[in-house]
Amino acid sequence: MQHHIAVDQSIKVEQTNQSTVLAFSDGIQKTIVIPAEVKRDCQRTLRARGVKSRMIALRIFAAGLLVLLESQMRELASITIDTEYEGREGEIRSLVLRFVSRQAPNLSRRAIVFRQIGRQSAAHTLAWETHRGKRNPDHVVTLKELLRYC
Repeated sequence: MQHHIAVDQSIKVEQTNQSTVLAFSDGIQKTIVIPAEVKRDCQRTLRARGVKSRMIALRIFAAGLLVLLESQMRELASITIDTEYEGREGEIRSLVLRFVSRQAPNLSRRAIVFRQIGRQSAAHTLAWETHRGKRNPDHVVTLKELLRYC
């Protein structure tokens, strides 16, 4: 079955004093947490690799999306990502597609869209409840997992 999912984030990846939650929903759902310490370690590693400061948050966000989606990639018909980094959607899409094309070659560039998800969406509710501790995450992301996609 092909799913049309919505993805939302609670706490931006560049806010390194708190953990980030990414969630998707549509018939299927999943949440991941990127601990604050993992985000800080990833930032340090990317800086040491010479990644430009303005790209670090985008790379971590894209890597988080890929960790979130990797187990369901073949089941996805479209991905709607909440607008978190306005004006940078093309860069995020390109970072995601570098890896998506290997796992899900049928998922086209046009199948990944960015728009406001809104507080009424199930993805927003999942992300918020996980962030607030009312729901356990499905997965806690490690530095190794993030760096695999950075």
